[in-house]
Amino acid sequence: MMQSSSITQQSEQSYSFHLPTRIEFGFGKASILGGHLAAMGVKQAFIVSDQGVVSAGLLSNINASLQEAGISSELYLEVEPDPSFKTIDRGADCFRKSHCDVLIAVGGGSVMDTAKGIRIVAQHGQSIGDYAGVERIKSGSVIPLVAVPTTSGTGSEVTIFGVYSDWENQVKVTVNSRYMAPTLAIVDPELTLGLPKKITASTGIDALAHGIETYFSRRASPATDALATEAIATIGSSLRAAVENGHDKAARTRMSHGSLLAGMAFNNGLLGLAHAIGSALSGHCHVPHGIAIGLLLPHVIEFNAGENVQKAANIANLLGIHNGSSSSLAAQAAEAVAQLVSDIGLPTRLRDVDVSEHQLGVIALDSFKSGMMKWNPKQPSEAEVLELLKKIY
Repeated sequence: MMQSSSITQQSEQSYSFHLPTRIEFGFGKASILGGHLAAMGVKQAFIVSDQGVVSAGLLSNINASLQEAGISSELYLEVEPDPSFKTIDRGADCFRKSHCDVLIAVGGGSVMDTAKGIRIVAQHGQSIGDYAGVERIKSGSVIPLVAVPTTSGTGSEVTIFGVYSDWENQVKVTVNSRYMAPTLAIVDPELTLGLPKKITASTGIDALAHGIETYFSRRASPATDALATEAIATIGSSLRAAVENGHDKAARTRMSHGSLLAGMAFNNGLLGLAHAIGSALSGHCHVPHGIAIGLLLPHVIEFNAGENVQKAANIANLLGIHNGSSSSLAAQAAEAVAQLVSDIGLPTRLRDVDVSEHQLGVIALDSFKSGMMKWNPKQPSEAEVLELLKKIY
């Protein structure tokens, strides 16, 4: 049985918890979006999405809902994975010219982050890269933003973060501001039905990492622990089924819920080593984010387990492992996640995603540029990060 000692020990702590986004969760919620927008006084919507979403027919019910509410729309599809500064700035220019009065993001993390960035640049000017860092946006936006996720992974629909690619310097940067959070999140598991196995696996393991890294985080609180542990248990018991059968409604609903909870958790508790290294890995080698996290997560759990044995043991419990002492369970937590990564068909070696051994040194060095590194429970040296990468190679 999972021990509650970590919660008990923190129960006397004071903490802050902020969630500025209104959430609507459930099957069919996307088909009533028009009613929500009409109540907000919206007349014309700027929809940010991508060609994959369009091809899958996921905009059909949304467009019908907008039309029924008398809301016209304009579609912006120039979104690539790991969106660049230029993509955001170009999108902001298109939004200004459109005279639309709401932004709607329909897609995965890249789409939602693109819409977040467009909103900031359209309101405040400059380039999205000028806002990289913590709280560099000084005021909110008059432009409402509605996030409609079509994957279960990033949690971007409720977070204050946007991640963007500075390809000139081969780095990914994060804009961290309370003013980045969407106004409204429509989380409709129906939109995830039939999502391809590879995308389900890579986004799902990212969501699991959000729960695990938040649980380990130096900024963890009783509130984030409650959300993170529920997310870990929900995703851990659902991800294999969702990958195996993309039309499993129960598994898809649990994945959407688990991803949402994990997003709410890390929005306040923040992340750690896996995401810090993953950012550098994606920046230098263009490894998709979820793939990078899947490669790193088991090894990061192993690295952190000794720092908080009870939490590591609790993670094992949450993933269905209950036999053994706390130290034994802590060791099994990393093994359980490694087995899950393998079971859902994600790569387990850096060489399998075309990372060259000579790149490991610069990846290790640049991982320390990430602000997430300082929230990891055990602070690594550059040599330790390099050793971890070599172990995965």
